[in-house]
Amino acid sequence: MEPAEILKSSGGVLLRRDVAAAGATETDINRAIRTGSVVRLERGLLAVPDADMELVGAGRARSLLTCASAAPHYVLWQLQPAARPHYWQNNGRGTVRCISHRLPLTQRPPHRTLAALPDVLLHALLCLPELESLVMVECAYNRGDIEPSSLLQHLKGNRSGKARNVVSKVERGADSLLETLFRDAGIHTETQVWISGVGRVDFLLEGFLIVEIDGLAFHLESRQFKKDRRRDNAAIRQGLPVLRFFYDDVVYASESVLAQVREVLARGSLRWPHPNQPSFRRDWV
Repeated sequence: MEPAEILKSSGGVLLRRDVAAAGATETDINRAIRTGSVVRLERGLLAVPDADMELVGAGRARSLLTCASAAPHYVLWQLQPAARPHYWQNNGRGTVRCISHRLPLTQRPPHRTLAALPDVLLHALLCLPELESLVMVECAYNRGDIEPSSLLQHLKGNRSGKARNVVSKVERGADSLLETLFRDAGIHTETQVWISGVGRVDFLLEGFLIVEIDGLAFHLESRQFKKDRRRDNAAIRQGLPVLRFFYDDVVYASESVLAQVREVLARGSLRWPHPNQPSFRRDWV
């Protein structure tokens, strides 16, 4: 196999000795460097020209990308990108301006510069604020990539109490980042609620605010677009406000989404009692 192909199959960055171990001869490697299909980053470290710069950074640090820095590589939900690179390191090397993780790995990494998904989630649970780690774990869980029990078996001892608490909040059916945000913010949240005269809505918050999530491909199709607007009109005629967000809004501007929801809830709190209060009654469901 050509050196460039070996590198691409391993994330794009490898030690020279690993490229050789995969079957490339020194002649092959030198030729690939001369022709530009492989780049020599530094002594003993090779990459393809278009290698991901975060993986290049991990390779230079002889580390694995993990935690919040690895989330985009596994297409996990994130509230915000990593401000500094998160590396798993066990070689004693110091890397300036990085967050270092040294928890023993539980699985073999997929390649030399990226930690395996279970370790990425464990590192996030022990490192990030609760909500930021929760959305990552829930994303993986609801895709069927991980079970909470498999994480809990590695979270023993007093220092893992916060992480265990986060894992305990992961629920089957929390199929969107938005539900996680609402629940964590202390907002009474019901999903897939049937409202007479309106139909089934994605979310009903505090018993009166309808929130719908629109996908571009489906909800902007002409027939569905008209149906959605008629449903919104029917809800508003019953005195139920409606907020609609696109998936991109939820993933990339979740704080703005939450702020808008809180604003509407605050305005309606005097009109509608909380659903847990005895006086609350939903005649339309």
